[in-house]
Amino acid sequence: MTAPLPDLILEPLVRAALMEDLGAYGDITTRTVIPSGTRYTARLHAREAGIASGLQVAALAFRLVDPGLTVTPHRADGEAMAPGDLLMEIEGPAAAILSAERVALNFAGRLSGIATQTHAFVAETAGTKARITCTRKTTPGLRIVEKMAVLHGGGFNHRLSLSDAILIKDNHIAAAGGIRPVLRAVKARASHMVRTEIEVDRLDQLAEVLDEGGADVVLLDNMDTPTLREAVRMTAGRLVLEASGTMRLGRIAEVAATGVDYISAGALTHSARTLDLGLDF
Repeated sequence: MTAPLPDLILEPLVRAALMEDLGAYGDITTRTVIPSGTRYTARLHAREAGIASGLQVAALAFRLVDPGLTVTPHRADGEAMAPGDLLMEIEGPAAAILSAERVALNFAGRLSGIATQTHAFVAETAGTKARITCTRKTTPGLRIVEKMAVLHGGGFNHRLSLSDAILIKDNHIAAAGGIRPVLRAVKARASHMVRTEIEVDRLDQLAEVLDEGGADVVLLDNMDTPTLREAVRMTAGRLVLEASGTMRLGRIAEVAATGVDYISAGALTHSARTLDLGLDF
């Protein structure tokens, strides 16, 4: 099970979402119609099957609106859930629960959708060494929680930011004058603590990378399955291989069977459907 992030890291993005929803004057509906002092217990349920994620974030949303709310978890992030499963109970002032409800559900539904989609991709790699990894195609401002959702679904994380590692893409190669110049620049200037990945979309480019050296990982971009298989044969374990480009669910099993080490899919985050969760008094 993936360890939770410290609330300190999550609080700024949850607080920003609450401020966006509460606006300049707060929850005027609740303030108008709910008598002061009203207390309730609300229950967060799954309405469809999937993998839970964002429950830690949802709990934080309730506590930020009112630290006095009692939040009792019944499922943890990364656990499977079925329709009707109780995920969380929240007890305390009704006004606080209602004011945090939408932000909590938005996070939990969105992140559970990513975890569930990731789980489906991972299932397609059964019997192979391939690992499913995400990309930086995330919602601006929400990358850290969306990448955590990928972990909850059994996937792995790629770079969290541009500063994590060197990833040389086709535009870098074009601007720098070719594969050999960029790899020589890496060997001359990069820290020994930084890993380097380079993108290729043809086997002759892969051969050039293997001959020049200087990379740890090769991203095999938009290659058909026979070409991926040949790339694995050519590399013979000398470098880590990552297949990428149009990696939809229906293609994952055949790509995994080629022998690549990683399959990166932007669809894990940019195309995941929000899971249906409900909060009821």
